[in-house]
Amino acid sequence: MPDPRFIVAGPAPAYLAPGRREVLGRRAAAAAEALAACRLCPRGCGVDRGADELGTCQIGRRARVSSAFPHFGEEACLRGTRGSGTIFSPGCNLRCVFCQNDDISQGITGQPCSAEQMAGLMLDLQEQGCHNINLVTPTHVLPQVLEALAVAVDGGLRLPIVYNTSAYDTLESLRWLDGLVDIYLPDFKLWSPAVTERYLLARDYAEHARAAIAEMHRQVGELRFTADGVACRGVLVRHLVMPGLLDESAAIFRWLADQVSPDTYVNIMGQYRPSNRVGREHYAEINRRPTAAEMSQAYALARAAGLWRFD
Repeated sequence: MPDPRFIVAGPAPAYLAPGRREVLGRRAAAAAEALAACRLCPRGCGVDRGADELGTCQIGRRARVSSAFPHFGEEACLRGTRGSGTIFSPGCNLRCVFCQNDDISQGITGQPCSAEQMAGLMLDLQEQGCHNINLVTPTHVLPQVLEALAVAVDGGLRLPIVYNTSAYDTLESLRWLDGLVDIYLPDFKLWSPAVTERYLLARDYAEHARAAIAEMHRQVGELRFTADGVACRGVLVRHLVMPGLLDESAAIFRWLADQVSPDTYVNIMGQYRPSNRVGREHYAEINRRPTAAEMSQAYALARAAGLWRFD
């Protein structure tokens, strides 16, 4: 069970607070206008996605959805007993050479989806009993998500929103979500510019991830749970341990403990395996799984940094 200090009576989703429906409508409209010269993410392509011009994400005015289903592979506090209602959006703004879902994130799969159709998916996941709506890789489709959320709320949506992101987000985009998202689920992948340039194809990744996670924490604070152990509000950071890159892990853990909060909840993940471009190109140094010793050291580094809430 979660620490009693972080158990709260299950609050209503943030977007149901008085006056939030009007706020949601205004922000959806503002975000949609921003598609005309898109800078929703740090890539800052500047293309007119409202006219279906394509930038890095390769998504135009309408979002695409590759799948939507109750997910039982997420963290226990998200999946609970009835699953996390995941909606996967293709077209990630990163280009991780080791991505295990590159067919979705770096390909254009799924069908174009209107606000009404995406809202219908949210309401269907609620009908199936899911604990939350888990928006996977949503950064580049934030305007479309807000438009769909407005329709879904009018249709009776009452589940908390999980914003499941790489953390390669802009502050402007995240501020459109303030008071609407309940749980932020960011990755913090790697730390050093040379390393993020090599493996994520984004030299500025870590600086944007730091700013994004700090803003997420400002909005929702440390992760909190209902009495039955289901997350209801806060930030849960994911960190994938990479082979031979424990210095990157150590730097991330120190920053989280010192600059965000030592109470930050971190999922220290050992699921890395060589995939995508690793193995067929020049990435021999990460062409293996992390060892048991590396995973043990990663946990030790988190504790040494001052973190204590981690899996």
